[in-house]
Order: sequence, then structure tokens, then C-alpha cells
Amino acid sequence: MTYRNRPAILALACLGAVLMTGCTPNPAASHPSPQPSSAPTAPTASTTATPATTQPTGPPERPTAAEGLTLAAAEAFVHYYSALMNYASDTGDGTALLSASDSGCENCKVYADFVKKSNAANGLLTGDYHEHITEVSELVRGQSGRLGGSAILKVGTYVSRETPTASPITSKSTKYNRELALSPKSGNWVMFEMKLVEQ
Repeated sequence: MTYRNRPAILALACLGAVLMTGCTPNPAASHPSPQPSSAPTAPTASTTATPATTQPTGPPERPTAAEGLTLAAAEAFVHYYSALMNYASDTGDGTALLSASDSGCENCKVYADFVKKSNAANGLLTGDYHEHITEVSELVRGQSGRLGGSAILKVGTYVSRETPTASPITSKSTKYNRELALSPKSGNWVMFEMKLVEQ
């Protein structure tokens, strides 16, 4: 199963603390997991796609808008982090993803570890598996300096396998809410923890 199909392992205690104590709403900002949506099934032509013939040459670079510790930079960082997750799913390389994560972010590690084994480059992840963020909202700054919030995203229909001989798992197109917490590191935001919840 992919990260998106794994049950939530860790609660976001720190996120709750950020959201419940000493938070200030972000008026400037615009307004992580479910079980498999179906039993394992064989892939069909409509749910599979051949891996891209050209793999990305390198991970996306942090955009200028995502630099710094402003609320606007936090929103841009959430989009950037999603691009890093998509790159890791394409290639199996989670190095850049983990570099943009706090060392204690367990769900970040779970995702990076999974795509290292199952990704588009090795043919174990096919279809419309990229996530597409439609909204980042509720960014609030806690007294600890961390930021909490959420992002609404959509993932298309895709097929995943844990190993080449494992039964394929088809995941239908679904909308998710990513609850997240960011922390400051070296003058920029990094992912402190995240949790994906099916809408």
C-alpha cells in the first residue's frame, strides 16, 4: 500500500498544541491516511500508465516565494513540499523531501521510505498518483514559533504495488485534507509533521 493508503500511525500532538494555544489567524493566507478505497484489483487500461520515458533531472528547487518565515512563505512552502513529494514518487529519491522536513517528522520518513521501494521509476506506481493542492488554509502561528494549518489536495486514480510480485492496489481519485505543522529551520519553514485525511 502507498502512504496515502496507510492508516494514520501518529497523532499530531504538536499540531494540536500549535492550533489550540496562543494562535493568531492568518488573514493574508488563502482560504501524512485513509484505508484502501477498494480491495486489491488487477490494473486496467484506464487506471494504469506507463512510467514517464523521461524522469526529472533533479528535485524542484525552493522557489523564492517559499523563502523566509512569513505566513506567505509558509503557504508557498506547502506547495513546494507537495512538488517534492511528487518528485519522490516519480523517482524514489526522497533526499530533497527529507531535507525540507524536520528530523522528527515521522510521516515524512514513512513516505520517503515507501517511495524508495515503490515509485514510478521502478514501475510499482502507475497512473495519476501526483497530488494537486487546490487550497492552503487556516495557517496559524503558535507561541512556540511553529505554524499549523491544512491543505486541500486531490490525487487521481492510480495503482501501486509494494513489490513487483505483490497484488496491485487500485486507489480511486480522492480529495484529501493534509493537516500539517511547520517549524522554522535556518531561516525557512520545514515540515514538522503531517497527516492525510480523506474528505
